[in-house]
Amino acid sequence: MKRVRGVALITALLITAIAGSVAASLSWDNSLDVRRTTVMLYRDQAILVAVGSEGWVRTILKEDELLSDTDHLDEIWATEIPALPIDSEAVQGQIWGVISDLQGRFNINNLVANGEKDEPAFEQFERLLVALELDPRLAGATLDWLDSNQEEEIPDGAEDPIYTGLTPAYRTADRAISNITELAAVDGMDQASFEILLPHVVALPGRTAINVNTASVPVLQSLGPNISRSDAEGLVAEREGGGFLNYSESMQAYVDEQLQPWIAETSNYFQLKAVVQIDTVRVSLFTVLHRNSSTGDVTPILRSLGTI
Repeated sequence: MKRVRGVALITALLITAIAGSVAASLSWDNSLDVRRTTVMLYRDQAILVAVGSEGWVRTILKEDELLSDTDHLDEIWATEIPALPIDSEAVQGQIWGVISDLQGRFNINNLVANGEKDEPAFEQFERLLVALELDPRLAGATLDWLDSNQEEEIPDGAEDPIYTGLTPAYRTADRAISNITELAAVDGMDQASFEILLPHVVALPGRTAINVNTASVPVLQSLGPNISRSDAEGLVAEREGGGFLNYSESMQAYVDEQLQPWIAETSNYFQLKAVVQIDTVRVSLFTVLHRNSSTGDVTPILRSLGTI
């Protein structure tokens, strides 16, 4: 009889232990499900807030077009957006960001016109690489990535036979690119080179001019074969306080004659980087905005989350 009671006690203890373990597991799984759902909800809310901030930025850029004849780094749009609170019944967090002039950078798509090499733009890109102390041979591989043929640029080009031999294999775009991160796939472009080049290049639709009021020192150096770093730094100092008084006169002695039509003091393309934090969830939205120079209307043309 005692043995039976002992077995019953042990059985009861085992059942209690199993039930407790199952209950703890269910509680843990429930907590994880609640947390996942909360994070997904916060992420969706953060994306909506970030996209909503585009409306504010579009208003800023449109007013700037109507009130100003030039675009320079002392204007309101060029001021970093401070952290602003998000406080409502549904959302509590903060948002901050920055607007960048994309025409202060070299447009990679300028390398090709009508599917063929644009020589002045190609030489400009080579000078930009040299100014950044990068391998100028990257210019040839980048050109082949964009042009419409499969003929390698001599001596530094790279077409499909190079890329199809890699693991994993891939092919050249043979067309204009829409996101500058695609440059990371170009033959010879390692991570270090890409990170150095990234702040000075962009991928925009069609042929675009360089806004000399917002261009970086290396981009200014790329505009002519005889522009030293000190020359470019002098030009940056000259434009402080509202841009060049007369950009054509200031740049005439420096800029390659064939690039003269492709410098400007205004811009049509900008990028908004909006960062939203709700609880522990952070979302970064990058939006490329096109501003119509006639009407001032601003239109988002490309959005990406988490990366440029």
